[in-house]
Amino acid sequence: MAIKYNKANLKKIEEIFLSNEFVIRYEKGQFKSGYCILRDKKIIIINRFFREKGRIESLLDIIQQTELDESKLSEKSKEFFKSIAKSYSEELPSN
Repeated sequence: MAIKYNKANLKKIEEIFLSNEFVIRYEKGQFKSGYCILRDKKIIIINRFFREKGRIESLLDIIQQTELDESKLSEKSKEFFKSIAKSYSEELPSN
């Protein structure tokens, strides 16, 4: 399942982070990857000039790098989170 790049899915992904007490800010900056993570303070900063696709891809990259507590998610968020995890595991090349 490939995720659609729209505002509804962006909000769902943001909700996953907000449930885990992360703060997401959209600001301008000189980020090589398009985002910055301050793990100790649970702050995610994403390039504000990104459209939905860039924002979603950045947040999906961060999901892979961050350990999130699924117990803090609502049932809808858990289902969405699991579908994202499943689609990413299918896309990874197996060696």
